[in-house]
Amino acid sequence: MKKIDVKICLGTSCYVMGSSYLQELVDMIPLKFGDKVNIVGHNCLGECVSRGEHGKPPYVQIDGEIVESATIEKVLEHIEKKL
Repeated sequence: MKKIDVKICLGTSCYVMGSSYLQELVDMIPLKFGDKVNIVGHNCLGECVSRGEHGKPPYVQIDGEIVESATIEKVLEHIEKKL
């Protein structure tokens, strides 16, 4: 089975809007999903520029799909749907 790739945006806007809390996923995901998920921080996903006023940080990318206004619960829910 292919691993699900999760990228947490750690750019300034996302970090200030809450991605700093999303870093807790680094500890939570291996406990919940084992080695089925690969999670990394990313210095910027560029979504603030491309989405402008139509999206809200923090952003997380899950297998190429952007989750906006990301929370721990939202990210876990999206991962569970993909598994």
